[in-house]
Amino acid sequence: MRCPNCQTKDIGKIGTNQYYCWNCFIEMSLVGGQLSLHQVEEDGSLSSLDDLFEEDQLRMNL
Repeated sequence: MRCPNCQTKDIGKIGTNQYYCWNCFIEMSLVGGQLSLHQVEEDGSLSSLDDLFEEDQLRMNL
């Protein structure tokens, strides 16, 4: 698995179908073969980054 943002393989699993990129510090959730990306804000809230990527970039082949 590669991060769709920075293309590194430095991905850690943080929960069921939830991953974290240690290189660019984004959180990813896998739902129905599609990744949903979020940036963790200073207050701990999540901001969606999905609108920055094309649908084919977020699709995972399982």
